Amino acid sequence: MLRHKDLLGLKDCTAEEIYEILDNAAQMKKLLNSDCKSSDMLRGKALVTLFYENSTRTRSSFELAAKYLGASEVNISVATSSVQKGETLIDTGETLDAMNVDFVVIRHPMAGAPKLLAEHVRASVLNGGDGMHEHPTQALLDMMTIREAFGKIEGLKIAILGDIKHSRVAMSNLFGLTKLGAKVSMFAPKTMIPRAIEKLGAHIAASREEALEGADAVMGLRIQLERQNGGLFPSLSEYAKYYGVNDGVLKYAKSNAIVLHPGPVNRGVELSPQVIDGERSLILEQVKNGVAVRMALLKLLNEYREAHV
Repeated sequence: MLRHKDLLGLKDCTAEEIYEILDNAAQMKKLLNSDCKSSDMLRGKALVTLFYENSTRTRSSFELAAKYLGASEVNISVATSSVQKGETLIDTGETLDAMNVDFVVIRHPMAGAPKLLAEHVRASVLNGGDGMHEHPTQALLDMMTIREAFGKIEGLKIAILGDIKHSRVAMSNLFGLTKLGAKVSMFAPKTMIPRAIEKLGAHIAASREEALEGADAVMGLRIQLERQNGGLFPSLSEYAKYYGVNDGVLKYAKSNAIVLHPGPVNRGVELSPQVIDGERSLILEQVKNGVAVRMALLKLLNEYREAHV
């Protein structure tokens, strides 16, 4: 059983908790692949998605996960909510608590917002991405996809290339993968590498080829122009030429290496179209696994709530 009522990040999760989530996600995927994607496991429960940033994959997969397990789900459009009238995050949380909501999924541009909300509500809070901090469910679905491909995570080499500095996906993957015994090699322009990230367990490669050499999985990261002030690299074409992944450089990875990306992909920038649509790409499988992982988390957090809350 999970140790907390919330999922705020993988930094504070144990390897045992991560494996428990992945094991449950594997069971949920069987339900997803069945003819009847329906369960009453969360019948009578309510989930709210509260997104202060745009999202397609994360929000819709949480909503589908809740629906498949029998819960009611509501999306609060921040653009047309009381938030625009000056309501604080804590006020919003207390309002949702008064409605007896069981789960709140929040995406917020400020790091720490999910933690602040979790401290003021009885509901279980799930972090759908906060600033440049963490995006735990994305990392969990990435790890699920890697585990399915190789039957394990321990001992594998994972290459992560792209906008590491602004990527909450990179941080959650670094925390999760290293806890499960994987080696994480990163490469990006020096302007897009966070300070002291090596102290967290990452190896910063000197070249794209070094990062990819012998890699079991290659993960491209979206260039997050919305989080940048500009000037971090000369142009998109130069970025693609020197930092993107194409068939020419993918040959440095293992012959059975898989390709991942959290999406949406800037085609021809982080990954070439040939790589995105190639047989090594498991990007669409990641999307399916995202629903399974979020179903598993709702199940496990509900079990915690029934035992403790």
